[in-house]
Amino acid sequence: MRKNTLLALVAILAMVGVLAYSGSALADDGGRPFFTEMDGAQEAPGPGDPDGTGTASFTLNPGQGEVCFELAVEDIVLPASGAHIHAAPVGTPGPVVVPLTPPDSTGTSSGCRTGVDRDLIVDIIQNPENYYVNVHNSVYPGGAVRGQLGK
Repeated sequence: MRKNTLLALVAILAMVGVLAYSGSALADDGGRPFFTEMDGAQEAPGPGDPDGTGTASFTLNPGQGEVCFELAVEDIVLPASGAHIHAAPVGTPGPVVVPLTPPDSTGTSSGCRTGVDRDLIVDIIQNPENYYVNVHNSVYPGGAVRGQLGK
C-alpha cells in the first residue's frame, strides 16, 4: 500500500511540473491575441474617413511588458501620420496609452512595443471594450479609422 501511495505522489508531482512548464512556456511564447476591424464610422468624435477600412491584430504579453501589433488600412490617404491604442469606451475619444508605428505608403505596419506597463496590459486583456485602436492621417488628423477592442 505504501508503494502505491508513493507512486501516486510521484505521478501527481510530475503532472504539476508538466502543467507549470507548459503554462510558463505559453506566457513566454505567445501572450493574448486580439483582433479588430477598423472603419471611419467608428471614429469619435467624427468624422473619420467614410471610405476607410482596416484591421488591427495584437498580441499582449503582460509578463514581458510587450504589445505586438500588425496594422493594415485601405482607402485612406497614406502614409498615415499616427497610430495608437487609446483608453475609452465605444463612441468617445480617449488618451493614447500605447503608441504604434503608423502604416506606411503600402498601408501596413507591424512591430512590438516593449516596456509597456504590466498593469495596463492586464487591464486591456480584462477590459478590452474600454480600449480602441485608430490610425490618423493628414486628411483626418483626429483619426481616419478606428476599431474598438473586444472579448
